[in-house]
Amino acid sequence: MTNDAIDALQALIGQPFTEGPSPLGRWLGGVLRAAEPGSISMAYTVREEMTNPAGVLHGGMIASMMDELIGMTVFTTTGRYHASVNLSIDYLSSARVGDVVICTTRIVRQGRQIVHAEASLTREDGKLLARATSNLLARD
Repeated sequence: MTNDAIDALQALIGQPFTEGPSPLGRWLGGVLRAAEPGSISMAYTVREEMTNPAGVLHGGMIASMMDELIGMTVFTTTGRYHASVNLSIDYLSSARVGDVVICTTRIVRQGRQIVHAEASLTREDGKLLARATSNLLARD
């Protein structure tokens, strides 16, 4: 599955990701930046509806971006859907409306049933906003 899925994703680099199977993923409105076996990068432009009352990117949106992209990365690597068992996030900085943020994922360890992955979210200027780790369980 990996080569076909990665080849298909690589053909979409630079384009808005509007055809994925996840309604949330489509709503987030990312633009694919890179796709390699076990790693994907997606850029998102922070919109007003993604912010909290203080006007910064909501922590729940950060979690959604990371969880969505980790799930996509695991699917393109394994060819199977996985459910998140946990998602641990360290929030380190903020972004505002109009900022472009980039989520990058990486598979750390892939077992038969459980996959361990990481994600980072940075502003386009390179400032680290958040880091996450997640374990996902294969769905039968």
